[in-house]
Amino acid sequence: MPQLKWYFEDFEIGKTIHVGSRAVTEEEIIDFATKFDPQPFHVDKEAAKHSIYGDIIASGWHTCSMMMRLMVDGFLSEASSLGSPGVDEIRWIKPVRGGDTLTVTTTAQEIRPSTSKPDRGVVVTLWEAKNQHGELVATIKGMGMFKRRSHA
Repeated sequence: MPQLKWYFEDFEIGKTIHVGSRAVTEEEIIDFATKFDPQPFHVDKEAAKHSIYGDIIASGWHTCSMMMRLMVDGFLSEASSLGSPGVDEIRWIKPVRGGDTLTVTTTAQEIRPSTSKPDRGVVVTLWEAKNQHGELVATIKGMGMFKRRSHA
């Protein structure tokens, strides 16, 4: 297990952390959607051509999954994360297509020490995914629980 860099006390409101980037292929878009969201504009090239999107696009759930993977690899694996009590908002702003490269950041928006469990706190964050053109494609606003350094 890597040395932990992020504890509850390390978060600052407004601080943005770059967590990573990844390329997206049409093949993985179709593979994910075939298993989990087989709508025609995710799995059928011909049907997608005649949709409002004009081509195959990633399922929003696939986009969220890719964002989660980047968060784990680029941030949570080095954090005292205790999981999440949930998300409050997910927005799919622009379609993600094969050939896109997603870059994800997370920004702390609210920091709350637990009133019942002094060994932890909750951090409300906004995750943002942008494509290779710098266009915002998805956001997730949620909560993460983190251990406090003084109790680690």
